[in-house]
Amino acid sequence: MRRPFALLAGVLLVGVFAAPASAADGDGKGDQGFTIKDSRITESSGLAASHLHPGIYWTHNDSDDGPYIYAVDSSTGKTVARVTLSGIGSPRDVEAISIGPDNQIYVGDIGDNLGGKWPYVWIYQLPEPKKLVDQTVRATQYVVKYTDGARNAESLVVDPKSGRAYIIDKNENGGHLYEGPARLSASGTNYFKPVAAVDLWATDAAISPGGKQLAVRGYFGGIYYDWNGGKIKRKGRLNVPLQGQGESVTYSVDGSKLMYGSEGADSSVQAQDAPGGGGTKSPSEGGSSGASSGSGDSAGGNLKIGALALAVAAAVVFGIRRLLRR
Repeated sequence: MRRPFALLAGVLLVGVFAAPASAADGDGKGDQGFTIKDSRITESSGLAASHLHPGIYWTHNDSDDGPYIYAVDSSTGKTVARVTLSGIGSPRDVEAISIGPDNQIYVGDIGDNLGGKWPYVWIYQLPEPKKLVDQTVRATQYVVKYTDGARNAESLVVDPKSGRAYIIDKNENGGHLYEGPARLSASGTNYFKPVAAVDLWATDAAISPGGKQLAVRGYFGGIYYDWNGGKIKRKGRLNVPLQGQGESVTYSVDGSKLMYGSEGADSSVQAQDAPGGGGTKSPSEGGSSGASSGSGDSAGGNLKIGALALAVAAAVVFGIRRLLRR
């Protein structure tokens, strides 16, 4: 893997703090969680709830796979369609997927693990297929640059009302929300400019279906914001579950749940109540970033596990960084 210290931290967390199984472990409850069972999907790095097909989630591999996205049935965890994108070049480091107005799917080929090697990255746009069968769909390819220089990113969101695309860069010390042009152009370069700070080492993000909230996740926690058409305002922390390598997040199609995905074979997608989304419990400012009470543990147990996990994670990550710098 290209993020060895993050992966190692995640593996240690899973091994040391093996949490009890939850409804997210593939029990067929759909928006309560599921396990991706397709052996071709080993690096699920993005997640988006289908607008046309209830219970279907779109995902893709991180790299070394090809121009594919997969439709996964959350009631079974099985892939019901693989879509091949035509009309684009060879994908390089696909990190995110989002669905905007008019059922348009946006795929973010925006990864740059060397932190600025690529002078530009790409976004692909295609209509969500009306039929879930293996097929080839022509996509539009957009060239993307940042006004303040190349960078690594894993988060792409599209405003469900305006259709404007946004990217959040991935930075250990916190990144920025980058705003794209009002309309992406296939004939020229699309410049994204920083418009707000994001206080997280972001691995993915999602905007709620009503366009009111932005959820941003990292490996060990998350934050949610009032969206305000891109003029974000921090509201609180998210109860992000412990995962081996937490890479993706999306809202369920009704906005009531946040679905958290991870990389690896047979990776799980775990559900948590979205803040104010109609769930029985909502995260609040200063809440835990550990596992939620949905696992059956008491709240105190979860807080303890979360705190211990974060401590171990910090020690592992920064210890390995110090070794690598020698």
